[in-house]
Amino acid sequence: MNKTIRRASVFCLLLVLALLGRATWVQAYQARALADNDHNRRNTIAQYAQPLGDIIVAGSPVTGSKRTEGSDLAYKRTYKQDGLYAAVTGYSSQSYGSTQLEGIYSHVLDGTDDRLKNPLNVVTGETADPGSVLTTIDPDVQKAAHDALGDDKGAAVAIDPKSGQILGMVSSPSYDPSDISGTTDGDTWKKLLADPDKPLVNRALRQPLAPGSTFKLVVASAALENGLYSSVDEATKSPMPYTLPGTSTPLKNESASAPCENATLRVALQYSCNNVFGKVAADLGQDKVRAMAEKFGFNREDLDVPVRAYKSVYPAKMDDAQTALTGIGQFEVTATPLQMAMVSATLANGGELAAPHMVSKVTDSEGGTLEDFADGDMKRVVSESTAKQLRSAMVTVVEQGTGTNARIGGAEVGGKTGTAENGVGNSNTPYAWFTSYAKDRSSGQEVAVAVIVEDSGSAASEVSGNGLAAPIAQKMMKAALQR
Repeated sequence: MNKTIRRASVFCLLLVLALLGRATWVQAYQARALADNDHNRRNTIAQYAQPLGDIIVAGSPVTGSKRTEGSDLAYKRTYKQDGLYAAVTGYSSQSYGSTQLEGIYSHVLDGTDDRLKNPLNVVTGETADPGSVLTTIDPDVQKAAHDALGDDKGAAVAIDPKSGQILGMVSSPSYDPSDISGTTDGDTWKKLLADPDKPLVNRALRQPLAPGSTFKLVVASAALENGLYSSVDEATKSPMPYTLPGTSTPLKNESASAPCENATLRVALQYSCNNVFGKVAADLGQDKVRAMAEKFGFNREDLDVPVRAYKSVYPAKMDDAQTALTGIGQFEVTATPLQMAMVSATLANGGELAAPHMVSKVTDSEGGTLEDFADGDMKRVVSESTAKQLRSAMVTVVEQGTGTNARIGGAEVGGKTGTAENGVGNSNTPYAWFTSYAKDRSSGQEVAVAVIVEDSGSAASEVSGNGLAAPIAQKMMKAALQR
């Protein structure tokens, strides 16, 4: 063999060894990564090869599947009642992926979860029959929230204070997930993305905004828990006007005639006195207010229900004037409707926060339990005495104060209104808030609710928590008490 042939043979052998090495590497080490790659078309084909499992509300599916034509994706997802449950289910799209419960439990719903497989599935590699996701949502509460919010931009959340079950969750404007579930929905998708009102955003969980005066419940909790005041009926040391520390700027009240000078915490909540809560926050200091806010759930990065909620924020590194502004839910304080519902739920539940959740169980195709989410995972936030006093003050708000539109016959209803500034110098339409709880005097049935109306089309001068948000909360609470 001459030198040229020998060199060519060695080179060819090296090429063969390189190919074998590469094939071995791909098969042994990269197979799983390739199989799980989002761009692997086989995964999408497998996901939609059979009807998907369902998301269940009160024993009935709110999702379905439809046979497709002319596609290698055999089935596509459908949704019942248009966009009523969009804030709960999210969407499952052949083109744009999956979100919320559809995304979190995608492998259960498409039958690829290993827990669904029987021995035959393991041997043959076939996809198992899909499982289901059972939610805690009450259809009557959900519909009441959806109908009451109507065309207003905003969101609402209802929680059972004792169990933490989320009974209703609505975000508006909404969308119909069926409209983007296929492969030919590009125009609808582009329209949704371009919409300035962001219908794809779940405002109930993922759009924290200034909570305004609803945050005064947190500040009042801090005042009582830290012994700044012994009860909600002790007079505070609150001059009117109150000048922000280190400035010449007075912190004005919405009503100049309200009896806010040295008002008790009860009266200050009743009339939503800014001078009182600004001074309380400044007197406590930011660290004590932040500690209380964090007990309620603020600044938490991992609030999963099981969809992860965006963090509600109580800021740090403030001066005294900024700390005072946080006392009325302004400066850089932000909260989601879920967070403010958690505040009311905690006070309604004697000062204990039951972990909020909207999934009760995940099952296989025969109803066997894969995951069970027990109710009642409790955390003490404030003492029973503090909770009792603040419930009483919240009742005063509804019976005699700024929250009269939340009244329900035969029920104890407590709440707190809020009108939060929006934009520099409040140049945009303010946010209207209401957070509340209700307890049926006969049955003992309870619910906690938070509502935000970002924009109802009303003039800024007509925006108020009692006028816009409280009627929505009232309808949700009434529906929940009839369960």
